[in-house]
Amino acid sequence: MRRRSLILAAVPAGLVTLAGCGDDDSSDSSSAVDSSASPSASAPSAAPAPKIVDGPLPAITAGTKFGEKPTVAKGSGEPSDQLAVRTVIAGGGRTVAEGDYIQAHYLGQIWDTGKVLDNSYERKAPLLAQIAQGSTMEGWRYALTGKKTGSRVEFAVPPTWGFGKEGNAEAGIKGTDTLVFVFDIQDTFNAKSSAKGKDVPQDDAAVPVVGTNTDGKAPSVKIPKTDPPKKLVAEYVIEGDGEVVAADNTVLVQYKGVVWDTGKEFDSTYKNSALTSFSLQQVVKGWGQGLTGRKVGSRVVIVIPPDLGYGDQPPAGSGIEKDSTMVFTVDILAKM
Repeated sequence: MRRRSLILAAVPAGLVTLAGCGDDDSSDSSSAVDSSASPSASAPSAAPAPKIVDGPLPAITAGTKFGEKPTVAKGSGEPSDQLAVRTVIAGGGRTVAEGDYIQAHYLGQIWDTGKVLDNSYERKAPLLAQIAQGSTMEGWRYALTGKKTGSRVEFAVPPTWGFGKEGNAEAGIKGTDTLVFVFDIQDTFNAKSSAKGKDVPQDDAAVPVVGTNTDGKAPSVKIPKTDPPKKLVAEYVIEGDGEVVAADNTVLVQYKGVVWDTGKEFDSTYKNSALTSFSLQQVVKGWGQGLTGRKVGSRVVIVIPPDLGYGDQPPAGSGIEKDSTMVFTVDILAKM
């Protein structure tokens, strides 16, 4: 049974979204509750893989450029009972592989009525979702795997690979509804993803020194032979040039955590070759405060004193003693 990441505070179930509840990542030992808007179909994913067909698909009548909110016509005639997929704009970036997290703007609507169910363009906040079985709608998984970043992809998902025969009454989706989606794929991330930016001098002798490798391997953490700081420390190791993280954002990260006194590693995404995403409102206070105001693309070293970590109530079996100071190296890959 997978356990929650040790950075998480007590959290509710995953965020309920248009397509159900977001699942956690695929890590066996350091998985986190995925609070991103990463939809998973409410119907079980027992159906065989669909046949990918060219159409039919409704026309995009306005907002035809990558990144623009598209206007999609109502479906004409009967939709395919397979997965119709069309690359509207072919990007030249990295290829999306199954298991990757993607960052994308998207719009979804009902084939028969043209009713828009959800879109990220108006929110000005792209979706962050893992393209993996059990983590997102099966129609998304089959349509987007193999596409390249910079691409606009339109596809139609019949109930078999969407919400099944039950539909989703809360969202106004019937069990017979085919759903039409347009995705603008901005970026894709996997277990080898790392910070991207400029190395920052690490010249404070009271702060742990963190490795600056960006090869997807865990950076080293060298802890000073001194007493830990009493207050929170959060410093750039690598400074990216992305957007600034807000206190209510969900972030996608690589990280490693060690105990100050012993240097013992107790949690890591690198060890399990699995990224994780979570809301900064669901983690221990030191994490939320340490990452707020930092730029996407950065690597940050965070030293968390007990009063902003676990204090005298560390998680059972974590290897963290009472009143321990924790040290984390965190690569902020994306936010939403």
